[in-house]
Amino acid sequence: MTLQQTSTPALRRPAKRRDNKRLWQEMAMIAPAFLLMAIFLITPFLLSFWTAMTNQPLVPRPTPVRFVGLLNFERVFTDPLFWTSLWNVTRFTVWVLPLQCGLAFLTALLLHQKLPMQNLLRGLFFLPAITSMVVVCVIWGTLFQYPSGPLNQIVGFLSGTIQPIDWLGDPNWAMFSIVLLSAWQAYGFQMIIYLAGLQGIPEELYDTARIDGASALRRFWHVTMPGLRPTHVFVLVITTIQAFKLYTQVAILTQGGPNESTETVVHYMVRAGFEEQKLGYASAVSVILFVIVLLIALLQRKLLRRFDV
Repeated sequence: MTLQQTSTPALRRPAKRRDNKRLWQEMAMIAPAFLLMAIFLITPFLLSFWTAMTNQPLVPRPTPVRFVGLLNFERVFTDPLFWTSLWNVTRFTVWVLPLQCGLAFLTALLLHQKLPMQNLLRGLFFLPAITSMVVVCVIWGTLFQYPSGPLNQIVGFLSGTIQPIDWLGDPNWAMFSIVLLSAWQAYGFQMIIYLAGLQGIPEELYDTARIDGASALRRFWHVTMPGLRPTHVFVLVITTIQAFKLYTQVAILTQGGPNESTETVVHYMVRAGFEEQKLGYASAVSVILFVIVLLIALLQRKLLRRFDV
């Protein structure tokens, strides 16, 4: 037996021990994150799914809780109001996505330039995102007042012929009004994400493009947009999830009206759980909403990857 044959296993054992040690260190580092996810995400979902399989009321009653299987899910899917609320929140998402993300992207492009008082401007544009949604709803509720609210006065002054609009009382305008409010309040969050993405693009790429004679538009399409592909994916997925969770604006301004034109899945779920005290039924709605949002997020990610975005 040669010296090389006898020494090779001895050399491999320390390397294997180092790999095992590194693996355990990595597992120890990510263990707290997995523990928090198990406590605050996985466990509540499993409990909600179990509750959805029972007739659990919000307030305990003398009668025992019974296992009802998929009965609550069947009732949800056969309730026309659930489908109305799902359509409304889908409509809200389709409207608010381009408006909110587009506004955030354009603002980030503007604030990424070298402007006077740049940090102050960034703080002012981000201010609505850290303002309580309740406060924002109260302010916008005043703007939407019919018939002599500030917004109607501005529209009448600019047009001269348009009659006052019942922004929150007209089924044709109520959801659009909530879209405007929501996009204005939340676009600052996406703006900060886009700013971080813009700052992460190496300046050398722009310098190389300038040397090659690329115009500002070409630098935007061939440097900025490709550099923001992961940012676009993150912003679209996060905004979609937040849009499907629409609740506060509806609860404060319209309570699902008029004529159920602003009823959303979360508002429908809260009413079933707290007003009607059907905790099992509300849990079934929450499980269905979770699955819908998860499928949409996965579909978005797959489509964006297919189109190389």
